[in-house]
Amino acid sequence: MTRIAAVHGVLPPHRYEQHEITDALSAIGLAADRDGDRGRGVLDRLHDSSTVRTRQLALPLERYATLTGFGDANDRFIEVALELGEQAVAAALDEAGLRARDVELIVSTSVTGIAAPSIEARLAGRLGLRPDVKRVPIFGLGCVAGAAGIARLHDYLAGRPRGVAVLLSVELCSLTLPRTHASAADLVASSLFGDGAAAVVAVGRDHPSNQPDNGPFVVATRSHLFPDTEDLLGWDIGDGGFRIVLGGELPELVRRHLGPQVRAFLADHDLKPQEATAWVCHPGGPKILEAVREALDLPARALELTWRSLAEVGNLSSASVLHILRDTLALRPPLPGSAGLMLAMGPGFCSELVLLRW
Repeated sequence: MTRIAAVHGVLPPHRYEQHEITDALSAIGLAADRDGDRGRGVLDRLHDSSTVRTRQLALPLERYATLTGFGDANDRFIEVALELGEQAVAAALDEAGLRARDVELIVSTSVTGIAAPSIEARLAGRLGLRPDVKRVPIFGLGCVAGAAGIARLHDYLAGRPRGVAVLLSVELCSLTLPRTHASAADLVASSLFGDGAAAVVAVGRDHPSNQPDNGPFVVATRSHLFPDTEDLLGWDIGDGGFRIVLGGELPELVRRHLGPQVRAFLADHDLKPQEATAWVCHPGGPKILEAVREALDLPARALELTWRSLAEVGNLSSASVLHILRDTLALRPPLPGSAGLMLAMGPGFCSELVLLRW
């Protein structure tokens, strides 16, 4: 089975308290179109209730006021994504005891910037990847792409049992925020999303480094699209760049439908939710996390690392669940033989489940 040999998370160096970000966004006019002082009051309430305490951003706060438009922001995306992506992949390979030329497949994902050639192509020479490396850049999966990316590595390695595959996620959410004409969804997003990257190295079942003490292995995966929900989460893309779509119905959708889906998936492997010893859950936001806990009837401690990640770095879109997997391995590794579940949700509206065993 596919073994997760290493997970490495990277954050940009510019770290700020939530109130500093709130002040800076107000100063550049994010809330100005929402009834003056009342707009600032809405911004304050959303930022206070997000449970996010600190975030690390792609640029120093004062640089955001100087961005001239979508093209300028996207140029900064490429610049910073290459820096963080190189750090994440190089460190993950080092932790796995592997070399860049061992990599057969690299999957890269981001939903916060556009690059052609894609980020992993631009990094190939810098990292020392083979000229014949297979590349799969992904755009559009959003927050679900961390879990979905691991699932796609697993799909590939099932047919390449001696292979090595890498997933790279880079999300620079701060570069997508508009400065004027902010919608209610824009203000919510401004309270939650941070910037970061992560890389996962996975090996096939017959690879020499596939040893029991080298990380969990992937047992199975499942994808699910919820019918008639395409308009609940994603981007509207126009002359000004990305504008977030964030439906208020999402927590209730999760509360109603996630439980049966997860229970059915686990039952196919003779498991119940209470038997999972690790929950590696994407931190969509406080309302989503409460809906996940209620839907699965989980104790509060089950999502403790997810809540902590949300507080310390914010929602990193697809990179978040990979940071939480790293934290799980480092801070609360399950006992050998025990099972865990990685889950994330994203545009579509969709979910991805990855069953892990230690």
